[in-house]
Amino acid sequence: MFTGIIESLGKIKSLTKEGNNLHIEVASALTPELKIDQSVSHNGVCLTVVCLTETTYTVTAIKETLDKTNIGQLKTGSVVNLERAMKLGDRLDGHIVQGHVDQTAICEEIKVEDGSWVFTFAYDASLNNITIEKGSATVNGVSLTVVNSKPNMFSVAIIPYTYKHTNFNTFTKGTIINLEFDVIGKYVKRITEGYL
Repeated sequence: MFTGIIESLGKIKSLTKEGNNLHIEVASALTPELKIDQSVSHNGVCLTVVCLTETTYTVTAIKETLDKTNIGQLKTGSVVNLERAMKLGDRLDGHIVQGHVDQTAICEEIKVEDGSWVFTFAYDASLNNITIEKGSATVNGVSLTVVNSKPNMFSVAIIPYTYKHTNFNTFTKGTIINLEFDVIGKYVKRITEGYL
């Protein structure tokens, strides 16, 4: 489980295909603190550390992950948002994030405000995921508050700190992002579906 508060950025050092799997070698300041079998969120995708060196670690993404997230679009040199699993008893500064991406979305617009940025994302509404105004959503692993919620689109406002310390500063119109909807909202929706 994660909080959606990004700890560090990682840089993709190498990508190795093996059957349907993709082994991803990442260089990060977090590497010395990691251990084999530890869960780390990569752009919101929970992946397990399978190999460590002094400066890099490797995780493996299977076909299911590659099909449903933007992980398969990574290239050598790509920058990813990283967060280690939260410790029991820590403050929950973001919201409850599982690291299980629901679907991808496309960056439709980036509006520069006076001191902030507003990013608008469109997603396939046929998958029955929803956002709510002032609710939470996770974009590439970053816990954010939803504004301008619509049936297949929403926006988020990004402060300078988040812009500088995540890969939001690499987004352009058309960038494909990983999207995890609020887990509490998903349960409420599922429970009430039979009554509506």
